[in-house]
Amino acid sequence: MLRYALIFFIVAIIAGVFGFGGIAAGAAAIAKIIFWIFLVLLVISLLSGAVKKI
Repeated sequence: MLRYALIFFIVAIIAGVFGFGGIAAGAAAIAKIIFWIFLVLLVISLLSGAVKKI
């Protein structure tokens, strides 16, 4: 999921460079939402013990 957030972030950066304001804002918003979902799921999995320590 973090991969998708990074992809949308890169799309937003490229669109911003070329001046596509609406596309850049949309991609940045999607990247931000996916990133926060990823962080919430990471914290939940760490607290539940799903991720084992090495």
